[in-house]
Amino acid sequence: MLRICALRGRAPRLALSSAALLALFAFATRPARAQVGGVDLDTIQAGRFDYGKMWTFEYPPARYFSETYGFDASPDWFDRARLSVLRIPGCSASFVSPYGLVATNHHCVRGVVARVSEEGEDLLSTGFSAPTLADERPIPRYYADHLIAVQDISDDVFAVTDAAAEEDRDAARGRVIEEIQQRLKTEYASAGDSIWVQVIGLYNGGRYSAYVFHRFTDVRLVVAAELQLGFFGGDPDNFTYPRYDLDFAFLRVYENGEPYRPEHYFGWGEGVQPGDPVFIIGNPGQTNRLKTISQLEYQRDVSVPIAVDFLGTRLDVLADYRHAYPEEARALDIRNWMFGLSNSWKASSGRLEALNNPVIMARKADAERKLQAAIAADAELNATYGSLFARLEAIQVEKREWAAASGAFQGIGNTRAGSITMARAMAADAVLEARARGVADEEMAELMEELQRIDDRAPELEAGFLALRFADFERYLGPDHPITRAALRGMEPLPAAEAMLEESVLDSGQATLAAVEAGTLSAEDPMIALVAAILPVTREYRPAMGALTGEENDLQADLGRVRFEVYGSDIPPDGSFSPRIADGIVKGYAYNGTLAPPYTTFFGLYDRYFSHGRGVGIGEEWDLPERWKTPPEGLDLSTPLNFVSTTDSYGGNSGSPAVTPELDLVGLNFDRNINGLSRDFIYLPEQGRNVMVDVRAIRAALHVMYDADRIVAEMVAGMMYDSEDEADAAAM
Repeated sequence: MLRICALRGRAPRLALSSAALLALFAFATRPARAQVGGVDLDTIQAGRFDYGKMWTFEYPPARYFSETYGFDASPDWFDRARLSVLRIPGCSASFVSPYGLVATNHHCVRGVVARVSEEGEDLLSTGFSAPTLADERPIPRYYADHLIAVQDISDDVFAVTDAAAEEDRDAARGRVIEEIQQRLKTEYASAGDSIWVQVIGLYNGGRYSAYVFHRFTDVRLVVAAELQLGFFGGDPDNFTYPRYDLDFAFLRVYENGEPYRPEHYFGWGEGVQPGDPVFIIGNPGQTNRLKTISQLEYQRDVSVPIAVDFLGTRLDVLADYRHAYPEEARALDIRNWMFGLSNSWKASSGRLEALNNPVIMARKADAERKLQAAIAADAELNATYGSLFARLEAIQVEKREWAAASGAFQGIGNTRAGSITMARAMAADAVLEARARGVADEEMAELMEELQRIDDRAPELEAGFLALRFADFERYLGPDHPITRAALRGMEPLPAAEAMLEESVLDSGQATLAAVEAGTLSAEDPMIALVAAILPVTREYRPAMGALTGEENDLQADLGRVRFEVYGSDIPPDGSFSPRIADGIVKGYAYNGTLAPPYTTFFGLYDRYFSHGRGVGIGEEWDLPERWKTPPEGLDLSTPLNFVSTTDSYGGNSGSPAVTPELDLVGLNFDRNINGLSRDFIYLPEQGRNVMVDVRAIRAALHVMYDADRIVAEMVAGMMYDSEDEADAAAM
């Protein structure tokens, strides 16, 4: 039988009733002691770059770059940097040749590699290198966005929204943004027939920028390392350093059937040395650096612990299934499934550790006090914005009243990390409710399609996921709540889940559809009865939290406006998946009582293989593909493989180019170390590092392992050859 840790004696990561949660909140929000670990918290001050270095191209830090790194960071330099970069689905990338060759991470195109594999191929396992230009494989339903223009449109947006009544502002904002998008699309239409304009609110809506992209839809796979190399170390090594990942891939952009000829691209660098400056250009994801202390305390006490517990317990179910049913787990790719959840769990755990760090919170509090003082010192600003912090704090108090519901319903419709039977029951109930209302055929078809998309799952896995949902109800709502009683029916969570699945028609997708279409799905079905108990609570909880979140968003936008009034662009906005450039230097750091080196080498890769993989019983994560198991002649094992820098990066920066002041590519960003997980809230360069693949390792692998000298020649010499034979002949 599948074991479930939260239900069988192993201590859950968070097991709190609503009463215990309220007690925790009271403890967590009491005044901090003046000293923690000998540090006087009252003396701690915010640092110059606590808000980070995710600079925008609208407000380039030209003077700071020039003075700090000793080169002319001119407008032309920033333009060339911006125009050499691309955004691909979920990641960043860059042009690295005059013939549209694009470099990015392997993990950014993992799905692409599987998609272009032909019958009988497993390119994720074997890797791929197109021997000729004609062999480069078109990627269906894929694109790459090239940022061709940026405009700050804040004045245009605020002129309309400030004049509108409060209840009409969202609609007015939507109209003016749509008008701007259409204007810019028309203005830049000559750049190509696929122009996309994205408007993003920076500083939480305190400023607005329009980004004009040329979207390329003919993108082809050129080279990809084996998954085992791009994913070397797997989940255990994720968010750690030293690392030994060959996480790279190459694409090519085509236009009108020919390789695209970009005006700007990065040169191929010779590598870096400790102390060298590097610049990361890409699209960092959403951060929380500009949140107020009251908002951070809510995340610390409520939302992040709930997320950590949710993800951790679901990971335990997958781990137990993988242990109990290894063959079935391989067929279901449980390892990769677990990596996705573990990536989120590790990130959330790192965020929680940062929020519980009194020194970090003291630095955030000092920064907030200074902003409040600046607002109070200006009569006009104080009249408009003086009450912002108190109003935001009041909202957090109201949100805490819904803490139990937040825990009970966390991810309840998520079919990847939750019960599919629960999701199916809620979707089926929506169909029945819509049918009773007599909705239009189009709406009914959409609801039925949503129901049909929910696939079945291995019974042991589904029982585990459903049992955890029932345990969530009991933990957060209490054993006597109507929802808990409807779920458990006097049993423990796992037996209750197994009984529910045995009795309910919703255990099967096919049976559910048949019952819905025949009109035989009964309210007596135990899953439908459970949904009937859930809906009255969610219908109260979701609108209430939605209203609070909407009000909070409006206040955050006001806070962003006044922050910009006080500091201008000296403080960069939070990450928002919008184009940024960040700076730092190549530098190791102290860890584990020793020093992490600035870069690792292929020697380390083989050390990990021989000491962790190779059948020694530690894990398959450190095995090597067949062609890599014996180092071939010509592979210099002292070649740098991965390196770290202090450059500010975040999720979304995967695939981002790391470039020199001369705009030569020296690495591809693919991860952060565990110390860098606090970057959601604060940038601390003492130990936080971003981790990159070194171009020297990429060049060595292309030349020695993948017989891709035509690609090396294209990057290094700017010469494009149709085939490897042609490249080899030219090299003689």
